[in-house]
Amino acid sequence: MTQSGKSPEGQVADAVKDNWVDRYAPPATRPYLRLSRADRPIGTWLLYIPCIWGILLAALQAQDFQTWDLWLILGCGAGAWLMRGAGCTWNDITDRKFDSQVARTRSRPLPSGQVTVRGALLWMVTQALIAFCILISFGTPAVLIGVSSLGFVAIYPFAKRLTWWPQVFLGLAFNWGALLGWVAHSGHLDWPAGLLYLAGIAWTLFYDTIYAHQDTEDDALIGVKSTARLFGKSSPQWLRAFAILSAGLMALAIYIALPVATPAQMFIAQLGTAGFATHMLWQMRQLDIDNVPLLLHLFWANREAGLIPVLFFAVTVML
Repeated sequence: MTQSGKSPEGQVADAVKDNWVDRYAPPATRPYLRLSRADRPIGTWLLYIPCIWGILLAALQAQDFQTWDLWLILGCGAGAWLMRGAGCTWNDITDRKFDSQVARTRSRPLPSGQVTVRGALLWMVTQALIAFCILISFGTPAVLIGVSSLGFVAIYPFAKRLTWWPQVFLGLAFNWGALLGWVAHSGHLDWPAGLLYLAGIAWTLFYDTIYAHQDTEDDALIGVKSTARLFGKSSPQWLRAFAILSAGLMALAIYIALPVATPAQMFIAQLGTAGFATHMLWQMRQLDIDNVPLLLHLFWANREAGLIPVLFFAVTVML
């Protein structure tokens, strides 16, 4: 809220209150930054975290964490911010008519008229091109992996119209960074990277089903499909299964990636998996699918869930 007690002009309904875009960004840039979800950073974190998983686990396998990896981590952070922005812009272009019919989304820049479709397209291309400039510094194998993710990004907005499982397509796109991070470090793909990618997809099914429960009534009215609508009251059982699957796949990825690890290295790395699983199970204990504010807070909490393995991987790298 502003000092006058009024919400900033154009503020999006589900944005973090008093976010930096509403408080400090020049007024002319705010609609575009809102289009990129810069006022809602959780999506950037959820796109970025699998990149760090991939980089650190590849470094653990090779036992050669280098200064170059620090650039990969920083570059993936910048790239995640840009590509999340480009992806959200594309999503809002394709969904603008649906968004205008949903209470939570009708205040977004396109349905509210803050940005034109042409302006949004130009902004999307600009973000993607800057991200590509960062990507080319990672080497040819990483460029090929990175560019190949664009198909999932393009398809995702349409998945909710065709399938009850659009969260799978979101997971395919959002966790591509696990493969990209691994290849940027090692120059090739390996089985642990694939398992880490699958762990991320199961994690996305977990947190985005929670998120989608905010809109089930509106989605039913306008014909948008989701796992939240598909599972309904049985969502807790499905979410528990996704949490177990995600943690199990991550544990297997670590086990295969560290064949010559010391007992201390394996133990500490797997503590990250245990903490990740514990956090998701804690979310399950709090869950109430009819409590919309709680659903949003649990969704946000997945940043901390995903950062737990990052912390333990980083400690293991230093051993």
